[in-house]
Amino acid sequence: MPKNNNPILPGQTIGIIGGGQLGRMMAIAAKYMGYHIAVLDPTSNCPTSQVADKQITGAYDDRQAIKELTETVDVVTYEFENVDLTAATYIEKKGKLPQGAYALEITQNREKEKQLMKDLGLPIPDFAIVTSGSECEEALKAFSFPAVIKTCSGGYDGKGQIKLNSREDTQQAVAFAEKNTHCIIEEWVAFDKEISVVFTRAESGEIIIFPIAENDHKNHILYQTQVPARISEDVQKKAYKAAEKLAEKMNVVGTFAIEMFVQGEEIFLNEMAPRPHNSGHYTIEACNISQFAQHIRAIAGLPLTPITLLAPAAMINILGEDLDGVLKALPKVEDGFVHLYGKVEAKSKRKMGHTTFIAETREEIQSQISRFEEAKR
Repeated sequence: MPKNNNPILPGQTIGIIGGGQLGRMMAIAAKYMGYHIAVLDPTSNCPTSQVADKQITGAYDDRQAIKELTETVDVVTYEFENVDLTAATYIEKKGKLPQGAYALEITQNREKEKQLMKDLGLPIPDFAIVTSGSECEEALKAFSFPAVIKTCSGGYDGKGQIKLNSREDTQQAVAFAEKNTHCIIEEWVAFDKEISVVFTRAESGEIIIFPIAENDHKNHILYQTQVPARISEDVQKKAYKAAEKLAEKMNVVGTFAIEMFVQGEEIFLNEMAPRPHNSGHYTIEACNISQFAQHIRAIAGLPLTPITLLAPAAMINILGEDLDGVLKALPKVEDGFVHLYGKVEAKSKRKMGHTTFIAETREEIQSQISRFEEAKR
């Protein structure tokens, strides 16, 4: 493996664009190693700022704030994909954004994302791009139902999309396309399960993949992730191969996630995230190195650490409506590693934290979860 002659070493400063929970967990991993942290976020006292050395309070496209961050730090990373592309290009030209702007450009736009996957010959659902209501109506004639229509940019946790159950939903889709103008229609995949492939790639091209996670959603929000995923060795190989192909084409640096559907022994790629991912939180306790620490190593130019799964795990998100119950349970049970993100206001459906359970067997993990749920009442 080629060595980086100019690594960013502990004692130097890492800049993070975005002050949410992913930035917070990146910062904690980096602080543990001895780095200093500066964060750019428009909200004061954001989750990342609570563990950072410095916050620059400003909009993500504020040129002066971006310039200040770039001049203050030795390397820059980001915790979400909707980073201003002009800002990212500026930081990259200054030699301080090893992840580059290209991965952001692709993952910010579902059309570019799906087209890249298609060009690489990767398995994806059939799709069509529409820019008006009339184009949407025409395109839907070629689709069987159910199908889904999504905005090409923005949208998360089920926002910015509508499931179309039958042809009777065509007019709803037309109105959605008229309102949002740039949309993608996708074939609905009747999947057996959803998996996440979370991996980290170094600038040298070295890639190390975390154990594949199996996801369970409620109301379009990730509810629980289980590891290891209950998939065959053949499905695992297909998922690894697809991830490696995309990582190389996109020249990924850092931790990256790809969500995939599993249908029998086949996989279909869904969406990508060019940063640590909610479904990778289990790595903090269940692996010898977390997705966040591995990310810091990659952007700092340090060699990646081989991964060991220490024990099976389940990670459950804590939403705003769950918070009181979790706090009630904490003094009663010894099971579970609770992580709270320091968000000021607990809103319904807002991710306030997560709890990870680890044990030798799935059965024991389920027993731990049951005891924890009972204690929340």
